[in-house]
Amino acid sequence: MKNIIKSYLTLFLFSGLIIFLDQYSKAYVRSNLALGEFWAPWDWLLPYARIVHWSNTGAAFGIFQGMGTVFAVLAVIISMAIIYYFPRIPESDWIIRAALIMQLGGAVGNLIDRLTIGHVVDFISIGTFPVFNIADSNITVGVGVLLLGIWIQEKRYKQKVAQMKSENQDTSEAVIEKEEV
Repeated sequence: MKNIIKSYLTLFLFSGLIIFLDQYSKAYVRSNLALGEFWAPWDWLLPYARIVHWSNTGAAFGIFQGMGTVFAVLAVIISMAIIYYFPRIPESDWIIRAALIMQLGGAVGNLIDRLTIGHVVDFISIGTFPVFNIADSNITVGVGVLLLGIWIQEKRYKQKVAQMKSENQDTSEAVIEKEEV
């Protein structure tokens, strides 16, 4: 029971920090920039990097516009799955745990926007890349980290299987040699 509480504390503390940073940054943008208005601290950064107040009714990076309700439902389902699954992941699999923390923080951050203002606020604009926010970044990087974690787990598993086969083969050869004597 103690491990489950510790797991949930880790999950909610770090994903809560992501949610706080996401919501704080979005509120700051909403209160300081009109929709469509942009700000760049240094002119030489334009058009490569700027802060712009943008509305997004779709998914991360502006894809699937107008499907906010679908993505709100998906965010709830994904969040519930992460909350259910997280304590079952061993602490030694910290890469996968970090990925799920990032994904939960990002999903809930954007879900809050969808439920409270009807769209997601995006504000980070870099070059010609679609405008995004902190939640989008955490979801995207979280997926990449999850894939990395799964790849590492698979590699460890294959090494363990190979080692076991090698040990079993050595044992079999020793038994055969003993029987021949």
